[in-house]
Parts: sequence; structure tokens; C-alpha cells
Amino acid sequence: MRRHPPGNPGFRRPDEGFFRPRARKVVKLTADERGDLRCTWGTSAADYLAYHDDEWGMPVVDDHRLFEKLCLEGFQSGLSWLTILRKREAFRRAFADFDFEKVARFNSRSVSRLLGDASIVRHRGKIESTINNARCAVKLREAHGSLRSYLWSFEPERRPAPDPMPAHTPDSRALSKDLKRQGFRFVGPTTAYAFMQAMGLVNDHAGGCVARERCEQARSARGSLV
Repeated sequence: MRRHPPGNPGFRRPDEGFFRPRARKVVKLTADERGDLRCTWGTSAADYLAYHDDEWGMPVVDDHRLFEKLCLEGFQSGLSWLTILRKREAFRRAFADFDFEKVARFNSRSVSRLLGDASIVRHRGKIESTINNARCAVKLREAHGSLRSYLWSFEPERRPAPDPMPAHTPDSRALSKDLKRQGFRFVGPTTAYAFMQAMGLVNDHAGGCVARERCEQARSARGSLV
């Protein structure tokens, strides 16, 4: 039952606590040497290609991966997703592979350790918010059975890929508002929309992109997993 009636990876956003982005990004496609079309941002850097083709927009139902993405989207505030993507393995090592039960037990010594870790983004507020969010995730799972049950309840109705791409939507604003109500931090509406795009709650691959149909098929096959 729905709780309510891009932000793409190349969109650099400031900390949402101080600024509400209003930019709308025009959707573009780029052809490779074989003539296959992809969202242009997916061809803008070598690191993006596999992420675009195999991850972005594919439905994710694993609680740890959902929590990971929510946290990493928070770390992205003020940075590009490419910066975070290149540090993702380091983040996984630093935050116990985003096992929120473990991260919830981090303490002030953990914060000091993380602030000294040059392989991640050393931002005290974002580090502390990740620990706070892990504690909120534990409570949320106790209340809803799983993160996926809660987060996927915000999946909107299917629709064509938007063009231009909005920075946030009514659905992401609803998710952001409810996460904040539950104590989560660094989860503004643009962060929430980027999360929804990446985890497959929406399919924002441009019409004609080689990955769009694969994501649609995966979303249809998801069925009773949630």
C-alpha cells in the first residue's frame, strides 16, 4: 500500500540542509561505436560505464545495500557521485560493509578512527549522521520487518523517463519527510530522489537507453520480493 498518492549521478548538489536545488537536467543520449545508446552521464567517465549498465536503476532489495546507498548519497552532498563511487570499497571497509547493526554500535572512538581514514570522505557531520542513521535503521527494521518493506512502499506508479530530469519529486519529498521524522539525517528530497533512481524505485534511464528495458524487466520480475 502506497504512503502517498536527480537527480542523476552527474548532478552535483550542495548540502540540502542549507539549499533546495531547483535545477532540471536535460536528458541526453550518447551512441557508442556499435551504435548503442546510453544516458550521456554513463559514458562521461570509465568508472561510470559499468555502474550505469549494471547497477543504476536495477531494483535492490537487500537491506545492507539499501542502507549503504542511503548513506553514500548523504556523503555525496556537495560532491560528485564519481568521487563517492571511486571510494565505495573504502567506505565499505570503514563502515563494516554497511551492516547497520554493527554501525549502530560505533562510538566516539569509531568517529575518531574514521576522521583519520584518508580513503573516505572525512566529514564529521556525515560520519556521525551515518552512525545515527544506522541506529534509526535498526528501529525501522524492528517496526517494519525490513528496510526494503519500508523503503519500497514509496515506489511511485510507473511512468516514462522524465525529460528534463527533476532534482526531486513529490515521492522523494514524501520519503525525505518520513525519513527525517524517523530521525534520519542528510536525507533531503534530492538525496532521496537520487536514492530512488539508483535503487530502482524509479527507472530514469532515458528512452532509448540500452539499460532502460533491462531495468524495466528486472522491476517487473521483482514481484513478491518486497
